[in-house]
Amino acid sequence: MKQTSTERLMGDLRAVLEDAESLLTATAGQAGERIQEARDRAKETVRAARERLGETQEEITRRAREAAKDADKYVHDNPWQAVGIAAGVAFVIGLLVSRR
Repeated sequence: MKQTSTERLMGDLRAVLEDAESLLTATAGQAGERIQEARDRAKETVRAARERLGETQEEITRRAREAAKDADKYVHDNPWQAVGIAAGVAFVIGLLVSRR
């Protein structure tokens, strides 16, 4: 199954956060006030990014469910229009594919 760009972006962001956390863990033994300040800022940034990522993921999921419900309602309320639209889209896709 092909991932959407949003799913890929979320996965990439998770990977960056995991790498940042690994880097913070690996440098835990480093001494010095400036290093500790940098680590503290990085920890806070990672924490905030994880929080925003979770909120964004919840919002995207909520919107997708709403869109699916709206589409389902539209198809049930207008079955023949939905069939016509699907046929039209299939026709256009067929034209585009046949040109290649």
